[in-house]
Parts: sequence; C-alpha cells; structure tokens
Amino acid sequence: MRIGLLTEGGYPYVSGDARLWCDRLVRGLGQHEFDVYALSRSERQEDEGWLPLPRQVGRVRTAPLWTADEDGVVYGRRARRRFAESFGDLATGLCASPAPEGASTAEADRFANALYGLAELARDEGGLVGALRSEGAVRTLERACRAPGALQAAREARVPDLLAVAAHLERALRPLSLDWYQDEGLGAVDVCHATSGGPAALPALLAHHFFGVPILVTEYGVRLRSHYLAATEAPPAVRSLLAVFHGRLAAEIYGRAALVTSGNAHARRWQERCGADRAKLRTIHPGIDASHFAEVGESTDCAAPDTLAWVGRIEPTKDLVSLLHALAEIRKEEPKTRLRIIGTPSGPEGEAYLGHCRALAAQLFPDEAEGPHSVGDNPVSFEEIGGPESPALADAYASGAITVLSSVVEGFPNSLVEAMFCGRATVSTDVGAVVEVIGGTGLVVPPRNPRALAEACVALLRAPERRARLGAAARARALELFTVEQNTAAFHGIYLEIVSRTPVRRVVVDGTGEPLPFAVPAEAHVPGRWAGPTARVVARGGPGWASGAPVRATTSFPEAAR
Repeated sequence: MRIGLLTEGGYPYVSGDARLWCDRLVRGLGQHEFDVYALSRSERQEDEGWLPLPRQVGRVRTAPLWTADEDGVVYGRRARRRFAESFGDLATGLCASPAPEGASTAEADRFANALYGLAELARDEGGLVGALRSEGAVRTLERACRAPGALQAAREARVPDLLAVAAHLERALRPLSLDWYQDEGLGAVDVCHATSGGPAALPALLAHHFFGVPILVTEYGVRLRSHYLAATEAPPAVRSLLAVFHGRLAAEIYGRAALVTSGNAHARRWQERCGADRAKLRTIHPGIDASHFAEVGESTDCAAPDTLAWVGRIEPTKDLVSLLHALAEIRKEEPKTRLRIIGTPSGPEGEAYLGHCRALAAQLFPDEAEGPHSVGDNPVSFEEIGGPESPALADAYASGAITVLSSVVEGFPNSLVEAMFCGRATVSTDVGAVVEVIGGTGLVVPPRNPRALAEACVALLRAPERRARLGAAARARALELFTVEQNTAAFHGIYLEIVSRTPVRRVVVDGTGEPLPFAVPAEAHVPGRWAGPTARVVARGGPGWASGAPVRATTSFPEAAR
C-alpha cells in the first residue's frame, strides 16, 4: 500500500525528532511504498541535508514551518468575507468560556468548521499567510476577546498579547496553505501516518477532509503536554488562548483519526485526557536496534564492580546534581565507588549545566591521593562517546556495574532500554515511562531524593548475584518488547487494520458504465504484476458515472458477474 508519512522537524532530515524511528520504520517495511511530507523547523536543519533514503520512498515533499514568505494573494470581496467568517468562528471558539457538555460539542464543531473553512479558502485562493498576518485578523481576534461571555484571561488580553497569539496562529496554520492537497498528492495515498500531533497532523486532517484518506497518529510525546510545559513564561492571556487552540486541535485530530498510537502508557493516559477515544488507542513501544549491544549483553566479562554509569544528554532535567549528592552518600558506605557521567551537553543551557556539575563534583570530592607518593584523583569523571574510554555507546554501558537514571522529567527512557540490552542492573527515578519499561527488572526510587537513590545503589553494589539476575531479566525483557522488529511488525498490522476498515474512496467502472467491486485494492499502488482491463474511475460523490483517469482493475469479471 502507499503510506503518506507526515513529519515535523525530523525525517528525512539528519537532525530533529523521531528521525531514527521513522528511518527504521520505512526500511523495515519494504513491502510498502512511502511518500514523505516533511515540515522543517529551521534553516540550519534544511542545510544539514537528508538521511540516505531507501528505494521504497517514492516521493519527498518538504515545506518550511519556521518561515513563510508573503504569498502575494489579494482577496476579493467574497474571499475577504469568507476569511472573516471562518477566522471569526475560530477566534470565538478560542475565547469562549467553558461550556456544558452539549454546548462544548457545539464549540468543537464550530472550531472544526472554521478550520476546514480556512483550508478550503487557502485551496481556492492560493494561500492564507497574508490574511493571517493582516490587521484584520488581529482586530477579529480582539473582538472575540472583548465579546460577552469570553474567558476572563481573554478579556484581559492587551495588544502585545493579541499580536503574540495572532503570530502563533499564523505559524501553526501554515500547513493549510501548502499545495499538497491534490489527487496526485495526499489524495493518492492509502493511509496518512502523522508521526506527531500539532502541525504535522494538519495535512492529514485536510487529506481526510478533501479525499477521505484515513489517518493514523503516532505520538511518543503528546504535543498538547509539550505545549503546557513550554509556555510557562508567556503572559496569562497568551497561555490561555493558545492552550484552548492546541486542545481543540488535538481533540479534532484524535476524533478524525482511525487509530492513535503512543509509545508508552504515560503518553496514552495523556492522549485519553486530551480527548482521544479509548477504543482507538494502541500502545506500540519504540524500537531500538539491539544488534549494537549484543556483544556486551552476551558477554560474561564483569564490569568494574564499584563503578556507576550515567549515559545520556546533559541538561537540567536529568538532575545530575541529585546524583552527585547521592554519590557522596554512597561513598560513606562504599568508599571505592566511582561515577562515570558519559554524554554531551544539549545546547547552551546544557553547557552551563555541565559547568555547574563539574564545579559541584570538585567541591564534593576534592582530589585526594591514597598515599604521599600518588597523584590525587576525583571519583567523578565526565566523558563523551567516542573518547578513549568509551569509543562506542555499548562501551559506555559496559563500563559500569550499575546504570543510573536520575531524571526529574522523562518521556520514553531510551538510555534505560539500551542499558537493559547490555544486561545491566539499573537504578532509576519514577518519572515518565520508567516503571513501564523496567517492569520488575530494576530498582525505582522517587525523583529528587538523593538519599533514596544512594540506598538503592548501595544495595546493588553489595549484592553482585542480585545484579546479575536483574541484568539478565532486563535484557530478556528488552529483547521481547523494545526491538525494531516488534515495532515495524506492529505498524504493519496497524496499516492493514486501517485499510481493511476503510470504505472505498473511488468507484471504478467498466466499459459499460457498471461498477467493478474491489477493483482498486491497496496493493494496486505497488509497482509489479497487477494488470487487467482498462476501467474508468469516478470520484465518490460525483454526478452520475462521469469518466476520469483510467485505472486498471486487478480482475476481469464475466458478463454474468457484472
């Protein structure tokens, strides 16, 4: 079948979110054909280029989400009226006070009708960028904020707040102005697979609206939750209005999707809280290539029994400060314990945090020599993958008897799964999907609790047989649940399930004008031996049996069957 893979800030670019997962998915499903529709997040990302694409990628179309030139579209009177009506309904839906359940459904319908009205206007007129940036859009938003019954935060919005909200809406709605919505574009795919919510799912919504293409949404991090976490510094009016917008958009995406998948139960609970129907939800754990860790995982060599290893991106949410304080407690019980922190800082904030951690380590553990003729050494080392001690990622996990995760915020803990592939016992904080991943194969403690972290590490440092049992169980669990093979097999089944439940979107007729049932199965898109008599295709809902582009039926029918 032909899959329309919709991404934002990731695949096929060499940097960004979910690029490796998408690449593994596409390469693992060689029996399908993929059309990639990618939204880039920055000019730098575009300059870095693409990953090598496999042969099953038939087409790649990209568009920048980080910028949009003036489209030069000048609306006539009728188009201006259509924009005012649709954008006015959208703004009214954002500013309205919370309503009872029945009225809330009406507000959701108003938001959806406004969204599709803007999409149809962009399709007819050639774009929305200029209209969304116009003074009229800001005035429409202001009228909605000042209307009776508006949210208290909306009524308090000042001009800078309105400008900020209008700018955010213009950026979020840029996918509506793309030229992807034609019969030979997203109208030709069998399934639209959006790899995240938000802007990446907007093209899928429009493909469903214009052509009836079914939607699959995959979220390893729920977009609405990310907005709540990221908008803490915005003024109250801006936070309130944008929260309503993203909430309405998420509800519309979940409502139109055939199925919604998440990477863990934590994300699934967020999806359900944001309006997803429980019957549509599936959990498919991310797939990680286990072959890179096979040698370490199957090795019988013992790592340094008094060494703890931490592996990951260095940033404040990883709470290395608590880990360093925990090490101070551990060394009171086990003085020979060492800690290896292996990773690279994430951006300028990560660089500053790394500097703070280095200073704290020097303060907590001043270099002390064992004797008068030896050089002092610090029990904490800061390293990077590729260095002499850890030339590869698997070597980083192999360097410690215990792998520690001290995060205060975590989605799906990839580093924990990699440690499990390496057969390492783990001590982790109870955040995100940690408990779901670990099961009973490691120790879990509360976050921001150095004493509890220290006690768990000391318990495993003193019990080598227990460490070995936990490591073996962790490796078995990871191989069963978190491999690339199980991930691609699960999505293959999801694709087939969606297509099997999707009604025919086109009617194919023979030479006499009679319909041919099952004439356009999903596999007809795959290049190969599919052949048959020439037939005529008619768009669903079109007048009569109007002829169109020829489509080959896969089977010829005898006259009686016709």
